[in-house]
Parts: sequence; structure tokens; C-alpha cells
Amino acid sequence: MFRIDVNEEDGKATMKIAGRLEAQCAEEVRRQVLHCNDPHRLVVDLSDVTFIDNSGEEVLSWLGRIRTQFIAQGFYCLGICERLHLLVLKDDGSRRRLREDAS
Repeated sequence: MFRIDVNEEDGKATMKIAGRLEAQCAEEVRRQVLHCNDPHRLVVDLSDVTFIDNSGEEVLSWLGRIRTQFIAQGFYCLGICERLHLLVLKDDGSRRRLREDAS
């Protein structure tokens, strides 16, 4: 099971991903991002992701390289975000790189 919901308003896009982020799904995420008006202002919510394979990690790394911000909850997704050095929004809306906050 996999689902993507994209909401664009006021020049900002939010992509909520749910389920298993595997190869075929990862390519769909990439296609959806390329259709966003401004992918650099994208926020990707991983809160409902249950599994991420290598292809999923590759697309998340690509998103990180284009300065996408992430919402992640739970040890699994937070651990992947940390390992991939992704920019995660804190609950108060400020940004952080998990690896930098660990010290």
C-alpha cells in the first residue's frame, strides 16, 4: 500500500507520503516533485511511511540535495533522515539537521 497526496497553495507545496516507499513508488515521488511549481519550497511529510527500501532512500537523498524539508515522526523515519542528513522540521516549524543536534 502506498499513497501520495500533494497540496500546493500560497507558493508552498506539501507532499504527504504513506505506506511503503519502494522502487516503483519512489519513481512516482520523483515525478510528482518534478510537477511542483517550486520543488525547492517543498515539504515532504514521512510521518505515515512504514518502510523505505534502497530506491526510496535514493529518492529521499535526491530530495535532500534539492533542499527539500521533511517532517518525520517515529524512530524509523527519523533514523533514516538522520543517516541521509536530511533537513527535518521541528514541531515549532524551525529546521534542523538531526546529525548536528546529536552533539
